[in-house]
Amino acid sequence: MPDSLRQILASDSPISDLTVRGWVRTRRDSKACSFIELTDGSCFKGLQVVVDAALPCSVLMPGILTGASVEIDGDLIASPAQGQKWELQAKDVRLLGEADGTYPLQKKGHTPEFLRTIAHLRPRTNLYGSVFRVRSKMAFAVHRFFQERGFFYVHTPIVTSSDCEGAGEMFRVTTLKQGAAAKPEEDFFGRPTYLTVSGQLQGEAFACAMGNIYTFGPTFRAENSNTARHAAEFWMIEPEMAFHDLTDDMSLAEENVRYLVKAMIDECPDELEFFNKFVDKALTARLQQTLDKPFERISYTEAVELLLKTGRSFEHPVVWGECLQTEHERYIAEEHVKGPVTIYNYPKCIKPL
Repeated sequence: MPDSLRQILASDSPISDLTVRGWVRTRRDSKACSFIELTDGSCFKGLQVVVDAALPCSVLMPGILTGASVEIDGDLIASPAQGQKWELQAKDVRLLGEADGTYPLQKKGHTPEFLRTIAHLRPRTNLYGSVFRVRSKMAFAVHRFFQERGFFYVHTPIVTSSDCEGAGEMFRVTTLKQGAAAKPEEDFFGRPTYLTVSGQLQGEAFACAMGNIYTFGPTFRAENSNTARHAAEFWMIEPEMAFHDLTDDMSLAEENVRYLVKAMIDECPDELEFFNKFVDKALTARLQQTLDKPFERISYTEAVELLLKTGRSFEHPVVWGECLQTEHERYIAEEHVKGPVTIYNYPKCIKPL
């Protein structure tokens, strides 16, 4: 299996007679040669390929446009250009797949709204490629974290007939045709079934047999809430531990967050640099603070008292016995603690039983 560009760019020494494959991000020409920036999606950075105008394959250059897929033979040599360690001195270029001038991902910024119209090409952009490379690393780090601590990974059902402690509205799963006068027992499972909102119930049962377990998989919520904090489908981490208390739970959660943040900083530096420059200029500092500053722990009652003492006129009044709203949580984390915070000992009347 050929090396990826990520492996090639990390090389410690030049490589002769190398073959690379990927997609053209840009191409520029001079009288003496053409410069192709090649990417294969394995890393944020691309590889510069230099194609001498004297090569027979140089006749292909006018047809090798942004988005085209190519296969190139050459030698990996030290690059004289600033900002890059290596470049590929091409010996032969083969055009595998053409892209014409209408290819929509040109060398410029594209809005998320526009990218929604070309979903099949979004992963080729810096933003989406970075997001999903980071997500891949984080998913692996989740498993690594729990496996290193002796937890067992449990797969819980995605289709279920059970709710989970009022965790959220559920999506119904049925084989009955809409509007058909069919009886519930004629459905595939013979009773109402839904997409899972949580693997907690099964997780608790496994914890009472195997000790420490975790689930990590897709969950679905049917709340009609159009906010950044609500998603119809997302992946959720749910550890369950036998013979542990709330303090152990909070410590595990804090340790897990720190572990994942460190993994991102260590393993995704290029993507993080991109996010910090173009998405959130405070991201790197905030992540580093998460590593440097211990999580503060405040009881629900202390949090309510703290909010009341501010004298602020919040949009949602602060009342003991009611859920804290986003504005309350943001004040405590961003202005009072100025860092991560865990709020515990909520009244059981406002939490699922």
